[in-house]
Amino acid sequence: MGGISIWQLLIIAVIVVLLFGTKKLRNLGTDLGSAIKGFKGAVTDEPEKKEAATEEDSVNGDSLGDKTAQNSKVSEKEKDQV
Repeated sequence: MGGISIWQLLIIAVIVVLLFGTKKLRNLGTDLGSAIKGFKGAVTDEPEKKEAATEEDSVNGDSLGDKTAQNSKVSEKEKDQV
């Protein structure tokens, strides 16, 4: 009644395999899987990196002002070397 039956899905799958071939479909599946894995890794790593950086700063006693001062000192040293 308006839904797609298993036979219709099977026919569509056979047509797709005939059009693209199994090698291309396998490569597409592999690429899609690695992209999803990379996305999940990036999403879960981002909060952990922020927490680790925050914890490291609190342990070292660094603040944002200290970091900008350090960055400006480094850039001045680099200018002097050039």
